[in-house]
Amino acid sequence: MKNGIENGYYHEITPAGFGIAIKAGKVLFSKQSDFQKVEIFETESSLGRVLTLDDLMMTTEGDEYHYHEMIAHIPMMNHKCPESVLVIGGGDGGTVREVLKHKTVKRVVLCEIDGMVIDACKKYLPTISCGLSDPKVEILVQDAIEYIKDKKNEFDIVLIDSTDPMGPGEGLFTEEFYTNVKNSLKEGGIVAAQSESPFVNKEEIRKMYNLLKKVFPVCSTYTSNIPTYPGGYWAWAFCSETVQPLSYIDEDRCAEITKTCKIYNKDYHLARFALPNYLKELL
Repeated sequence: MKNGIENGYYHEITPAGFGIAIKAGKVLFSKQSDFQKVEIFETESSLGRVLTLDDLMMTTEGDEYHYHEMIAHIPMMNHKCPESVLVIGGGDGGTVREVLKHKTVKRVVLCEIDGMVIDACKKYLPTISCGLSDPKVEILVQDAIEYIKDKKNEFDIVLIDSTDPMGPGEGLFTEEFYTNVKNSLKEGGIVAAQSESPFVNKEEIRKMYNLLKKVFPVCSTYTSNIPTYPGGYWAWAFCSETVQPLSYIDEDRCAEITKTCKIYNKDYHLARFALPNYLKELL
């Protein structure tokens, strides 16, 4: 069975031979961009609308906060005053929306290679993309690999909200790219990068962390559950030149942002860096 919508269901089967099925409704948007197939469809489920790229799950209205709260608030809360933030990928806007909850933020740059993703999400996923119209947000439709090359000492936080290491996202998983990201950070800067499913993508995770550890003196992993992602369990890399995870949490910001979140709170944050044995061995 191939991935995508067939016989009234969206299917995604992982390389491990299992996956998910969602009862699909009306297809709202389906076009081939210069980079990938972009599709948004209704579902007859609690998940609401779904965005897929090349027939692979990216986000759903029903569970998107599981991903976006984790990629944004764990690193942001670990920084004493994040003012300038770069989001690489993330064209659906969910990560930007969460970043903007931090009152310290003065500037957010969204660098997304595929403008069709941004436009489709603005139209069909307004609860996720709502932050993209904020005046603090600068939207760049370009290749982040090129954009980041000459950036030095510019960002407090870089969030790599990329697709999987294939197609347009492949170049975001290289030592050269991670080195350029490190150089773009201000002193005390932090990077968080989505790093696949520890249960499904074991080889990809091993390769990715081997590269990250060559570049960043501090490289840790945190995890959380995402119901519609492969394996239902996801990992992110927390990287910095100097900042250790859990070395600081802004208590006031934490209390304020917790009120706006469905998952994030201080206790949950502190628990994210506790890893199962099989993932420790993998890393």
